[in-house]
Amino acid sequence: MTRILTAFLFLLAVPALAQLKHSKETQYPTYRGLVMAGYQGWFRAAGDGSGAQHFAYGDENRSGIDMWPDISEYEKTYITPFKLANGQPARFFSSYDKSTVDLHFKWMQEYGVDGVFMQRFFSNARHRDSTSSVILKNAFAAASRYKRAIAVMYDLSGLKASGEDCSAIIEDWKYLVDQLKVTNQAGTKTYLQENGKPVVAIWGIGFPDRPYNLRNIGLDRLIDFLKNDPVYGGCAVMLGVPTAWRTLNADCLPDPYLHTLIKQADMVLPWTVQRYSPLLHNDMDRLRDNIISDLAWCRANKVAYVPCVYPGFSWHNLSRYEFPDDVKPSGSIPREGGRFYWQQITTALTAGANRLYVAMFDEVNEGTAIFKVTDQPPVSNTTPFVNLDGKPSDTYLWLTGEAAKMLRNEKPVSIKMPERNK
Repeated sequence: MTRILTAFLFLLAVPALAQLKHSKETQYPTYRGLVMAGYQGWFRAAGDGSGAQHFAYGDENRSGIDMWPDISEYEKTYITPFKLANGQPARFFSSYDKSTVDLHFKWMQEYGVDGVFMQRFFSNARHRDSTSSVILKNAFAAASRYKRAIAVMYDLSGLKASGEDCSAIIEDWKYLVDQLKVTNQAGTKTYLQENGKPVVAIWGIGFPDRPYNLRNIGLDRLIDFLKNDPVYGGCAVMLGVPTAWRTLNADCLPDPYLHTLIKQADMVLPWTVQRYSPLLHNDMDRLRDNIISDLAWCRANKVAYVPCVYPGFSWHNLSRYEFPDDVKPSGSIPREGGRFYWQQITTALTAGANRLYVAMFDEVNEGTAIFKVTDQPPVSNTTPFVNLDGKPSDTYLWLTGEAAKMLRNEKPVSIKMPERNK
């Protein structure tokens, strides 16, 4: 009787022996040696089928775009209110089109960009809108097709000051794992892992301009869930933090609780967009010193370090409306034909970095895009666009691929920016 009861109790306990839903298989078992970029994927166009009421490119009265994409290779493009110098209407792409996402991942493969973190804003996690899900599905299919690394990055932008915490992200991660199969995609498995664990990034922790309180939005619970849940956990967590995260000053909240959170994570990504500029004397020396000190802290606390690099910055058009008292100049951080981007890359590598994060792949609204943009943007009396200093549209994709070769020791690190074979 005792044996029968024991066997019965064991059978009852079997369902409780949960197993992780993530595939153990991937072509990218570690971030080490990779150049990953951030992928916004939120650009919409009139008539693209997404039902969006506000279109990314805007119009002469209000636009949120500071660079214009090179649309020559897109299968589908859409007429905008803007005009080119020859009087023809300027056209734009839509991230909602599968062909658009496919082309972007094709470029990644062609130029040697290892992959991307798909941005998942808090509003997407809260509402789980169908449009963002379609784009994610298309991205994971394209990542598999072109064998590019891919991972999810949650951006806390949109989290309210009170009455909300990170519970929506927990539920959304379950949805992404169960319904979209992000960590077990069909075809070639390419979800980015670290030490055999799928990487999940949480961005927006420790910034003083955020409305939420760092201590009461459930970050401890979220990190614990992602790392330890018996079904949806087993993940490696990367936290996106301010540049001055280590010293807790300047652009960072002066709260040591941030260090507590970072020590619970696996990787830390300091956000450096607008924090360094080619217009400041010896700013690369400051970047080098910060990376060296950051790396030392990370080694002491067993946290991997991911430097952020970016090609330039411009946020004039949208800032005119969102921050009329602090309008950003057009092209406020110039690209210098790629020189500024290359300086950051080589500074990070010579300082000891073994992985890189590029901000961003497709962000033309803040002028940080590395994908193909045009040197001949629309002509407007009210809406200035940044050009490419006379460089080819694929310049920054090519430079990123060259950076990946140096990172993997396929070619020596060269402080001098490489020249392309003609």
